Order: sequence, then C-alpha cells, then structure tokens
Amino acid sequence: MLRLAVAPPSTAAFRRNPTLSTSPSSTFNGIRIAQVFPARSTPCSRSIRNPRSLSVVMMAKREEELQEIRAKTTEEINEEIIDLKGELFMLRLNRSARNEFKSSEFRRMRKRVARMFTVRRERELVEGINKRISRKLDRQWKKSIVVRPPPSLKKLQEEEAAERAAEAEKSA
Repeated sequence: MLRLAVAPPSTAAFRRNPTLSTSPSSTFNGIRIAQVFPARSTPCSRSIRNPRSLSVVMMAKREEELQEIRAKTTEEINEEIIDLKGELFMLRLNRSARNEFKSSEFRRMRKRVARMFTVRRERELVEGINKRISRKLDRQWKKSIVVRPPPSLKKLQEEEAAERAAEAEKSA
C-alpha cells in the first residue's frame, strides 16, 4: 500500500540557481512518498523476524546428512554422485521438455553432490593427497564412469514394463 502526501513548504526547500533559470518562481513544494506495510500475524512472519530459529533447524538437517555421507565408503559416495548427476540430467531434460518438475530439486541435488565431493576431498586430505594429484585422480575417475540410466528412469522403465505385462495378461 502506498501513501502519497504533499510536503509543506517549510520541509521541502529546493534551491534554484538564479543564473540558469529566468522563469518565475515555482510553487512546487515537493512530494513525499511513503510505503506502508500492514502488520501481519501469520506464522511465517515470525520466522522472518527471527531467522536464527529457521537456520538452527536447517543446520541440524545438514549435520545429519553429513553424518550419513561420512558413514559411507568412498566407492558408495562415488556411486551416489553418479546417480545424482544422472538425476540432475533428467531434471534438466524435464525442464527443457516443459514437463512438470520440482525446481527445488535442482538446488537440493547440487548441494548434496557438493557435500559428497567435500567428504571425498576430506578423506583425500587425511590420506595426504595434495590438490594437484587430487585433480588428476578426479579426471581419471570421470573418464572411467560408465554411463547408466539414473534410478528414477530405471523406476519409470520398470513401471512401464509392469503395465505392459499387465495389459498382455488381460488381452491373452
């Protein structure tokens, strides 16, 4: 909601350069524009006022996820990275085909991949692998990846196969 008020002559004083202007003096005093926000009493306004309460919950979830990732072996982490990258590819395909998808999944998956890479790098540091060798190992690992369909696509293919089998039984 906007509120418009005309300022009294005493509060709005504009100086004119007499050498530049030969026109008679203006009676324009100025305009004050104020934006008025109504007070909301919704639950979400409380979380906006106190952002720490929201960040504490998010931090706990992140810590749980990191503990879960750290419990996995390096091979399991590598496999999950490949799966998540495939899922990201499927999301990009859905977006380009203008199919329905959750846009929040992009950020969630990218963050999860980054956390896995972080844990993997932490383990390399513990083993004493420096940055240059780590990058070399990453390039070798990327070249050794065998492309396979992501889990969500496998699930869709299995569901379609089950539907076809059910239709074949009904028709036979």
